[in-house]
Formats: sequence, structure tokens, C-alpha cells
Amino acid sequence: MNQAQLERIRSGKGFLAALDQSGGSTPKALEAYGVPRDAYCNEEEMFDLVHQMRTRVVTSPAFSSEHILGAILFEQTMDRTVEGMPTADYLWRKKGVVPFLKVDKGLAPIEDGVQMMKPIAGLDALLKRAAARNIFGTKMRSVIKKANPAAVRRIADQQFRYARQIAAAGFLPIVEPEVDIFSPDKPEAEKLLKAEILEHLNGLPEGTDVMLKLSLPSQDGFYAELIAHPRVVRVAALSGGYSREEADERLRRNPGMIASFSRALLNGLSVHQTDEQFNAALRASVGEIYQASVT
Repeated sequence: MNQAQLERIRSGKGFLAALDQSGGSTPKALEAYGVPRDAYCNEEEMFDLVHQMRTRVVTSPAFSSEHILGAILFEQTMDRTVEGMPTADYLWRKKGVVPFLKVDKGLAPIEDGVQMMKPIAGLDALLKRAAARNIFGTKMRSVIKKANPAAVRRIADQQFRYARQIAAAGFLPIVEPEVDIFSPDKPEAEKLLKAEILEHLNGLPEGTDVMLKLSLPSQDGFYAELIAHPRVVRVAALSGGYSREEADERLRRNPGMIASFSRALLNGLSVHQTDEQFNAALRASVGEIYQASVT
């Protein structure tokens, strides 16, 4: 593991940019950017367009290590280039931004009020490719919609089982068991999840560390115990459907958490903007999220 990158993530000021929209969420991301669905004929053209969008984001002068600690990439983004360099190398060498990779294969159907991750087939092979591409860490997401104790336990078990495998391969895993912000029993689901996470963290061996990416909690400061845990490098917050304004406000009320926003980061950007307009909009978004992350 790159120690300079680890120290950057552990103690740097800033946030994570989530640029990991995959097949299912890419059309919506492109539409929000001003690219309609009839602008491409197949998946290959769609991914070419979203890579152009991501390239415009990461090459912008507004996207820098002054405010951004790391960026989470989709697998295809890892395999592509930015200004002639592999994406992860561009991020770290040119921007000082630590590269992470989304490794999950999407969500299984809802069962018992949760969505587990689909099995991550070929994870070892993917991690070998990621190592060759100079990826530092990984991210994987599952979703909790109801406060079902047994199902929340299964979510945590699955997340930490993969996290141990990923850490053993030399990466920093981001564990992301999202609690749906629209869940009618969100506070209770968060209580169940925190207890499960603490149990797993306490069972991790010395030297095995993780990051956590969690929904902004219903109770301010609710995750302070996780933030302070010796096995936790950092706790990031997902926006989860909140507007950027509301996500930032909630984040400011949770000292120690940093942002890891996707839609909330890219909101307001358009393919039709001039570079000057685009950079100004991204600079404003980055600045607002940074301030909320360091409050």
C-alpha cells in the first residue's frame, strides 16, 4: 500500500469525488449532464460519452488536491486514459488525488428489506488488474431499506467478508452499507448497522484497516464512535438523494465525516457549458462540499 496515499486519506483535508456511475446509473448521469438517451446507440457509445464527461471533470482546474483527497472510479474508467495516461496515474501524478475502484457488481433484488451485493465474481483477478493500474483502494455498496436485524447482519457480514479479502490483497477497502434516506425506520436501521459495524471492526486483526461510507445519520454525531475507531481510516458520507445544499448542511452537523458525493458533486454541470462556465460551476460545487467536509 502506498504510504503517501494512505497518509493523504487518513489526515488530509478534503473529500472523495465519487465518479463511479456504472451501467445502470450512467444514462441518468448523462441526462443530468445534458446528454439525452438518443445521443448514443449502444453501451460502447454510452461509456465513451460518460468517459468524456469524467475526463472534463478531472482535467478541470477546479478538480485538484487542494480540495479533493480521492476519486472513486468505475472499472472501465480505470482501464481508460486521461490525456494519454492511465486514469489512476493521471489522478495521482498530475492531480495528487488518490484513486479508488468500485468493485461490486451491483445490487441483488430486495429481500427482507435489504439489497445485498451480487456475488463479486472474479474479485481476485480484478484486484490484480487494479494493482497493475496503481489503484489504492476499493468501494462496494449495498443498501438497507428496513430495520430488519437479521438482514442488516447479513449486509455487514457480506461487506466485511469482502473487505478482509480486499485488505489482504493490499488495498484499502471502503465499506458502504447505505441506509436508504427514505426508509421509514431509518434511525432504527442506523442503530442496528452501527452495532454490526462495531462488532466487525473489533474483530479485525491489527494492521487490517477500512474506510466506511455511510448515509448521513438521522442523529447528529451518531457515528462519532466509528470515526474514532482505531481500525477506521476515515468515515465518508454519501449524499443518498439529498440535494447538495441539504447534504452539505447535514454533513456540517457531523464533525469528522467527509463527503463522498456523486450526484451532489456533479449537479449543475452541463455538456453545453463553455469551459469557463463548466469550471466555475465545478469550482463552486467543490468549494461548498469541501467547506462542509472540514467544518
